[in-house]
Amino acid sequence: MVETTDTTERPSFRQKRRRELLTFVVLAFGIWPLVAVAVVGTYGFSVWMYQILNGPPGPHEIVRAQPNSAE
Repeated sequence: MVETTDTTERPSFRQKRRRELLTFVVLAFGIWPLVAVAVVGTYGFSVWMYQILNGPPGPHEIVRAQPNSAE
């Protein structure tokens, strides 16, 4: 019977901790700020395009009531 030896060593506690810390820093200060800017930018762009197509928000046309009406 042939024995297989596992040549991959399990990472030590320090290596795990360092890798987790590096992952956290990349996510917290790299990826998530970019995602936040992209979401806000996409929302702003969609509002801008909506206003180009439909006009800016504002008061509706004012229609005066007829004289001697109940309004």
